[in-house]
Amino acid sequence: MTVDDTPYTITAGSPGSPVILHVPHGSRAIPPAVRTGILLDDDALTAELDHMTDAHATVVAERAAAQAAIPPWRFTNELSRLVIDPERFPDEREEMRAVGMGAVYTRTSDGLRLREDDPAAEQALLDAYFRPYAAAMTDCVQDRLDAVGRAVVIDVHSYPAAPLPYELHADGPRPAVCLGTDSVHTPGWLLDAAREAFAGCGTVGLDSPFAGAYVPLRHYGAVREVSALMIEIRRDVAAGVDRLVRALADLVDQSGIRKRAA
Repeated sequence: MTVDDTPYTITAGSPGSPVILHVPHGSRAIPPAVRTGILLDDDALTAELDHMTDAHATVVAERAAAQAAIPPWRFTNELSRLVIDPERFPDEREEMRAVGMGAVYTRTSDGLRLREDDPAAEQALLDAYFRPYAAAMTDCVQDRLDAVGRAVVIDVHSYPAAPLPYELHADGPRPAVCLGTDSVHTPGWLLDAAREAFAGCGTVGLDSPFAGAYVPLRHYGAVREVSALMIEIRRDVAAGVDRLVRALADLVDQSGIRKRAA
């Protein structure tokens, strides 16, 4: 399988900014060669994309980057997560494999068959899309480390007000803004800055209904100068973007002026 669409876009920010706004799930695009392996008809696929695409995330990130006093770098997935999910572990470490939603999804959000269980086809998708994406994101983070001595990855997502059947941790709170953290890579100053920035957007929760923050595997658990935080915006809140944009821009600026990721 060859890549017939560019799987990501890197938008340069300030040379002195450590911040990378990462939007991994905001696209609905599926290359024709990948579409042939998806079992859903067009109507069912449209409905699944409605469920699984992070509505408003790309717009919020773009507008926040434009408003920030210190422009961040942006790394945007240009393909749907139904092609590959760049934020999953590509192996048995990934808990979402239990519901058919590892790096390559075989099930839909409500448990229906999305594509056949085919290890060779899965590896082809990983080779064509997942690994190039991961390598480029790794290089982007390393570039910020080399340039300014640290990197701050801020993931921008949205999620539905009501849980979908695939969610493994659906019983907890669903705040207006959920902050996903990592025990190694989310320092206290970054979490405090996010809580302050989003305080005017409604309830701000922690690691519910989604937890964790994205760090490239080369840096994960090994390079503490890489900080990470996931921003999950509930979609009924995300529909009114102006306040969210200002909050994210404030967080970008606070992260940019921080001297050290302590």
